[in-house]
Amino acid sequence: MKLLLIEDDASMQAALQRALSRRGMEVVGCTDGRQALGQWSTAQPDVVVLDLSLPGLDGLQVLEQARRQGLATPVLILTARGTVGDRIMGLNLGADDYLPKPFDLDELEARIRALSRRHSPPDPTSSTKSGASPILAGGLSYEKESGAIYHQGLVLELTPRELALLQALIVKPGHAVSKERLFELVFPGETDVQYEAVEVVVYRLRKKLTHTGVTLVTLRGLGYLLKVDA
Repeated sequence: MKLLLIEDDASMQAALQRALSRRGMEVVGCTDGRQALGQWSTAQPDVVVLDLSLPGLDGLQVLEQARRQGLATPVLILTARGTVGDRIMGLNLGADDYLPKPFDLDELEARIRALSRRHSPPDPTSSTKSGASPILAGGLSYEKESGAIYHQGLVLELTPRELALLQALIVKPGHAVSKERLFELVFPGETDVQYEAVEVVVYRLRKKLTHTGVTLVTLRGLGYLLKVDA
């Protein structure tokens, strides 16, 4: 696994590079916000670990510009700024996970590997090999074995959180799924994230479903459902 570590604290970066390298990761380091975007494009990492307090550009600015440039690598925000407002802002800008400092190294590794697994390119022939039929909804095709969702033969570009939410809805188009259930699936085991974070993921996913033949509908008091367009 290739990891881009954007952290301005030299001692912290060196310690994490050593520790994660011993655990089988190829770690590329960057200490400056302005250099981070170029390094991100060049390194082509599987996961980005991003500190918020950076010289040059703030970490949230780096994240916002990266997403605007189409860099879809999953991002774990790692920072001492652990307020709810920072977490929501990071998720709204396209972050996939959030771990406040101080943290446990084992938990950091587990979260990095979870992001990498959820974002791994699927094998488009997997359902054919197993004989399983994909789930169809509008112009989307969902292959449960690989976890991939396709539109017009191409993998739909989604963050891991967006993918988890869409997977929960596409298995039963037209049926509502509660916000609480979606929260459990999109933010598993994350007790420090508020339910409103689901709304952020819904908002981002709804925009990406434009022209796919389905619409993400909000049902007040019930949750959300995937509606196949007429």
